[in-house]
Amino acid sequence: TDHQHVVHLHVAQPGLPHDPRSTPGAASRTLAAMCEVCDDVGGGLSRRGLLAVGAAVTGLAAFCALPAVPATAAVEPFPVAPNLQILPRHSWGAGLAPKGAFQTETVRFLLVHHTASSNVRPRGGWRDVIRQAYAWQTSPAKGWPDVCYHWFIDPDGVVYEGREGSLVEARRADATGGNQGYAQLVCLIGDFTNQLPTPAAHDALVRTLAWLADRYSISTRPGATATFVSRGSNRFAAGTTVTTPTISPHRAMTFTACPGNRFAPVVATDLQAQVHAVRRPRVANVQRYR
Repeated sequence: TDHQHVVHLHVAQPGLPHDPRSTPGAASRTLAAMCEVCDDVGGGLSRRGLLAVGAAVTGLAAFCALPAVPATAAVEPFPVAPNLQILPRHSWGAGLAPKGAFQTETVRFLLVHHTASSNVRPRGGWRDVIRQAYAWQTSPAKGWPDVCYHWFIDPDGVVYEGREGSLVEARRADATGGNQGYAQLVCLIGDFTNQLPTPAAHDALVRTLAWLADRYSISTRPGATATFVSRGSNRFAAGTTVTTPTISPHRAMTFTACPGNRFAPVVATDLQAQVHAVRRPRVANVQRYR
């Protein structure tokens, strides 16, 4: 049985977005819970769970130090397919530059995550959750150059570019528990331990995965799999040959509850067929972001 340990920190910080309807400590939970506290699988609070308390403090301080979101004109989404538009990174990340260089990736399969954050909309909107992810994932506790996910999808069905440059080319990701490689990471905003994503988010996920499968020539026929040699995760040591469905939940690659006990079975059993059903015949002029 998977156990998710939620660490609540009641820390008053000026300027931290707060929704009075949200659960206590929701902001700090967002920072620490990005597939982090949910990788304590087994009984009792593990050493990793205890370390998450200190990590949440680090991430919270980092978020409070972020510059305010600039008051700029609305950012237009970029149409990547006839039925899909994606907001570029600067729609949420203005003033939040990447902190390191990126490597390109060879994409063989698609991996579905959740943020494990509150399902209540923050006062500043869903992009605040992405900015919190940036604060935590680029903090000294993680040390990644940017958010680890290539794409975010909010409960309203809005799709955002995550890791810088993902609209232009495939970038190598980072992941809690180790990055086995060869994947595009699509992350739903919210916690799907006890509930499913909204219909709008689920529909956007299907369309995003269909576009990515077209973009990287990935088969989504029922039963289709990808095989690769792991670069190293806590489930598959470096050098291990891995075979997985071409659309998989994060927990298939590392020891984690992500993307939540309620939603992970849907990803594992239904999502690949749903994506295959909506794919269009591949066209030569796939639109690219410039």
